[in-house]
Amino acid sequence: MLLIENLRSLRADVAPISFTLDDGACLAVHGPSGAGKTLLLRAIADLDPNEGAVTLDGTPRESLRAPHWRRLTVYVPTESGWWEDTVGRHFEDPEAVRPLLDDLGLPAGIRQWPVARLSTGERQRLALARALVLKPRVLLLDEPTAALDPEAAAAAEAAVARLLAAGASALWVSHDLAQRRRVAARSLAIADGRIEDRAR
Repeated sequence: MLLIENLRSLRADVAPISFTLDDGACLAVHGPSGAGKTLLLRAIADLDPNEGAVTLDGTPRESLRAPHWRRLTVYVPTESGWWEDTVGRHFEDPEAVRPLLDDLGLPAGIRQWPVARLSTGERQRLALARALVLKPRVLLLDEPTAALDPEAAAAAEAAVARLLAAGASALWVSHDLAQRRRVAARSLAIADGRIEDRAR
């Protein structure tokens, strides 16, 4: 279980937030641009200065080394970074990710492609595969299907659902109301510096 207590990014004028996220659950996050959705995810992952308490399965975030924490709580930004020339070199175990690439509808030979060849949608699906193959306890998803067509988005939703069925949890930022209703039973609305946690 993820426990958030009075968490606040020091980069945003948003009220401190507290909530719990059970294993296997997804919490949808929405609100206007600039409301602080991305900063919330980055604060949980401890990528930006923040204050408050974050606990995972009873373990306080500060008791773990940052790289270990970030493998447990994997942040997937809208536009992920690529530091190698070819796709396959972004995966510690290229063979382990093969089933995920199939599930996400990516071409069989994509691991040999140069990153420069990828479309925006292919980059989004590969970034999601890169996160899922780590089998994190918590996925922090920042509009992971924004550039995808309905079929590819459905494949991405199904891939995340399989990880949740195995006991992980997710925070999923989405502007798409229909998607929020599909993937989550609760939603977190952020607007005008205020936060409302409610059933969808």
